[in-house]
Amino acid sequence: MSRVTLQTIADRVGVSRMTVSNAFSRPDQLSAQMRRTILDAAADLGYVGPDPSARALARGTTGAVGVLLTESVGTAFLDPMAAAFFGAVAEELAPTGMAVVLLPSSGSEGRIPARDIPMDGALIYGCAADYPAVDWLVKRKLPLVFVDGEPVDDASSVLLDERHGSRLGAQHLLDLGHRRIAVLTMNSTRPPGWTSDLSLAGSNFVARERQTGWLETLAEAGVTPAVMSVHDNAEPDVSQGARALVAGPDRPTAVLCFSDLMAAAVVHAAEDAGLRVPEDISVVGFDDSPLSRRMRPALTTVRQDFDAKGKAAALALTSAIARSRSGAPPEAEEHRILVDLVVRDSTAPPHSA
Repeated sequence: MSRVTLQTIADRVGVSRMTVSNAFSRPDQLSAQMRRTILDAAADLGYVGPDPSARALARGTTGAVGVLLTESVGTAFLDPMAAAFFGAVAEELAPTGMAVVLLPSSGSEGRIPARDIPMDGALIYGCAADYPAVDWLVKRKLPLVFVDGEPVDDASSVLLDERHGSRLGAQHLLDLGHRRIAVLTMNSTRPPGWTSDLSLAGSNFVARERQTGWLETLAEAGVTPAVMSVHDNAEPDVSQGARALVAGPDRPTAVLCFSDLMAAAVVHAAEDAGLRVPEDISVVGFDDSPLSRRMRPALTTVRQDFDAKGKAAALALTSAIARSRSGAPPEAEEHRILVDLVVRDSTAPPHSA
């Protein structure tokens, strides 16, 4: 059977080749009936449409945007916060016809996704600007939007109001009467365990912002927290840190946690040690993930709006792509997503109060 082309379809319908091309690429140029007739003829002939690669070359656009991850794609989808963010991005982009390509931060066998995959722009999700994959995207001069990461010149960013959120959590514990307060956070450059060094060197952007809010609020009340740091917001680090935190006679009466995952680990470690939450130890998380609502006791936590963050990121990226296509210079805009404190059952006044 001979190869079906646009001209084959045009001959079948009795229209020009350009009219057939418009049916696929510029449907607004045709009546609905004419487009339906052309598409029915194409389907009858077994034609699926113009080659996407050729169309991308002709238009100078791929119709796809990348989302750069700090982890493997599989690991990212195990994170409910990341999954909620991806869903919001995809939903916002759906009317534009753009596809979402998830990019791991590293490749294999010489293939580097950030360098090799065609895309019109990318969201940098939680990655530091010095990641090699980010460097490749910058070298390609793609429109970029940084999400939950250090803002950079000439690129827009979408950030939670992290400091305000951590201040809310710290102030909640102070208002309950707690003064022996600990912080469980992450720092990949510090040995895991207790630290008296309250500097933020080595923390990622989100950890620095949250820790700054905790420390500033507690300092205003004359409280110096004990700080337990772990390398990563994942197992087994969080469970090891949580167990060390609740052990010993000088354990805190309350804990501020970098994430709901860390907070859940503290609750489990406390229960294993024979402690009651919140009677013996209060726990505050961050994110308001589905985990926080399933826990018993339900977790007091700082709520972030994943839908708002995903939609803001998608809109910022489509705007940056539009500017790039028009030849306008990049315009860095910062979008702040508000957070609030959700008080549930994991916090109460200290037992001695």
